[in-house]
Amino acid sequence: MFKPITHVIFDLDGLLLDTESLNEKVNQEIVQRYGKNFDTFVKLKIAGRTTVDSAKIVIDLLNLPLTIEEYLQERNKLLYPLYSQVKPLPGAINLTQNLYQQGIPQAIATSSSLHNFEMKTTHYQEWLELFTEVIVGDDPAIEKGKPAPDIFLLAAQRLNASVENCLVFEDSLAGMQAALSANMSVIAIPPLDFDRSLYQDANQILDSLSEFKPQLWHLPEFD
Repeated sequence: MFKPITHVIFDLDGLLLDTESLNEKVNQEIVQRYGKNFDTFVKLKIAGRTTVDSAKIVIDLLNLPLTIEEYLQERNKLLYPLYSQVKPLPGAINLTQNLYQQGIPQAIATSSSLHNFEMKTTHYQEWLELFTEVIVGDDPAIEKGKPAPDIFLLAAQRLNASVENCLVFEDSLAGMQAALSANMSVIAIPPLDFDRSLYQDANQILDSLSEFKPQLWHLPEFD
């Protein structure tokens, strides 16, 4: 059994929505123009981080002859038209509906900007109603993005929750580190091509949201 949980916080990209496959496709297309490869090492470094931080890391790691603004301009041109195709990941809707029915307050804490968040979720307005709070990466109350704990501390504050009783679901190392730094419990759901041993600090590692067992966290069993 783990710590008793009263509130649940979800990352968005690669956790609730399958956006990471789109990001990977677009990043690969851009870096290949310069004879580079967007491999798992680079993907691991940028996962969970803000758009600007991610762009800087890609440019620095692959030594691209681009400014952050130029990289993002190319990326957005390719990526934005794809956002309308985004699908929920396995178990995401079912889990959040079950938690809502049990009266467990939920939040989304995403590194995505408000603009990007709105584009990704345009077809999911009804689903978003299940969440008490949504905190985006460019919220003015956030000083530092993941792996800093700011976004999760802000989520707890807005949920009126104690950090010790918050459970975070994350797919990225940066997100896991941010949640642990906020003194929250973390369930990691790593991408299939990431080394799971890197996530050993998480309280639990699952293959998908469908595997979540609420009773292990002192939550009511789902119907």
